[in-house]
Amino acid sequence: MRRLLSFVGAAIMLPMGVVAQQQDASVKYANTITPQDMRSKLSILASDDFGGRETGTEGQKKASKFLEDFYKEIGLEGPVDGTYRQKFNMYQSDWSDVYIKTRKGKKLNGEEIIFLGYENMSKEAKLDAVYVGKGTNLEGLDLEGKAVIAMAGDRSLMRTLSEAGAKAVMMMAADDEQFKQTLPRQRRAFIMGRLRFEEEYSGDPSMIFYITQEIAAEIFRTSTEELTNNAETPSNIKARTVNVSVKEKLNTISTENMMAFLEGTDLKDEVLVISSHYDHIGQNEDGSVINNGADDDGSGTTGVMEIAEAFAQAAKEGHRPRRSILFLNVTGEEKGLLGSAYYSDNPIFPIENTVNNLNIDMIGRVDPEHEESGNRDYVYVIGSEKLSSHLKVISEYANITYTKLDLDYRYDDPNDRNRFYYRSDHYNFAKKGIPIIFYFNGTHADYHRPTDTVDKITFDVMAKRAQLVFHTAWLLANRNDRTPVDREDDMDYGSR
Repeated sequence: MRRLLSFVGAAIMLPMGVVAQQQDASVKYANTITPQDMRSKLSILASDDFGGRETGTEGQKKASKFLEDFYKEIGLEGPVDGTYRQKFNMYQSDWSDVYIKTRKGKKLNGEEIIFLGYENMSKEAKLDAVYVGKGTNLEGLDLEGKAVIAMAGDRSLMRTLSEAGAKAVMMMAADDEQFKQTLPRQRRAFIMGRLRFEEEYSGDPSMIFYITQEIAAEIFRTSTEELTNNAETPSNIKARTVNVSVKEKLNTISTENMMAFLEGTDLKDEVLVISSHYDHIGQNEDGSVINNGADDDGSGTTGVMEIAEAFAQAAKEGHRPRRSILFLNVTGEEKGLLGSAYYSDNPIFPIENTVNNLNIDMIGRVDPEHEESGNRDYVYVIGSEKLSSHLKVISEYANITYTKLDLDYRYDDPNDRNRFYYRSDHYNFAKKGIPIIFYFNGTHADYHRPTDTVDKITFDVMAKRAQLVFHTAWLLANRNDRTPVDREDDMDYGSR
């Protein structure tokens, strides 16, 4: 243990006497992070009153007000022109005014068809419709400007047909019954496009539809049996015409990242960011089912609040950190890590002065593997040695000295099929070359379901995990030198 202390004393660049003093203070304030306090905060944040906290909704706004009031109460600064809100707009395409029209009437998006793509037509268009079946022989076919109908199969066929000049590609489902069962559960996703930062769409136009066999048969004035029987000989199906209309309605989504700031002392220009996302996936269309997101990521946001409160109390009692700390709760994570992407591109404090990001996304549960083994005192630690040789050492020291959790590094594997390294907000800091740690309890049967509720949270384990983050942050905020970026990341930042 003495050798480890000497090694870590060198890594954190503090004399051993100072390390001992820091340890005493660190323990005192870490102990203010309790299961009872966490339950109290999370019971509010993950309540029905917040409506699932979907980005841009009233519930998300209530959650932001909850965070704002809390940070004011504990005396932390609002770093955005005196406020706690980094406001920004995003844009979302509304495809409710999309249809295919056959002899039997309009087939509406989200009801009888699924539209995937982007187009904004001024008026309904009449297109020649051609059947290509399985698409195994397209040689000699003139598809330019036409509606091409194919049997669903290899996704590359859609690209091939588009590249051949098809104006619209309509993929015919293999099983109408499955299509009809899936549609009601996914209707909202089919109507609303992904959020984006740019008001003007920057991609290539495309009209891709998923349709039933029945609709395809209506277009070609034949039977579903004939379409199936001629999947290899599609020229037997006579070409027809079909009318389509795709009009974009553009919604502006107003949202905000929430943040609070604790200024440091002699190294105050350097900033440690401790983050979580406070948004979740909201509720179904009629509001009868709410996804409260107690673990995802009410637990992480509660952890950041508790850590902020501990540091605020320490500062009031004469233990202000040397480096400044930004407590950052981002929005839009469930929409594609959008809030953290916005912050990293529009930082309140210069990215070059940001020393580390400790990101907490789901620390309130025990996953099935650890339930079965009986080892509840664990946490998955992701990314701690991707960019810096020092960060993992400091994390390990904090854990050995204080919390004694089982630190599991399995998701650092570049071949991890879950790709968790790419799936939370630390990713946008790592892309900027900032050493990060992502704390995570693993997935479970309630992930992204209405059953992710407060009653299933293991608050004793959750408090230990938050204490580990606090101790690690305490060391990072008070060491002489910032953690060096001295390793080449082996992760693929080109895709998520």
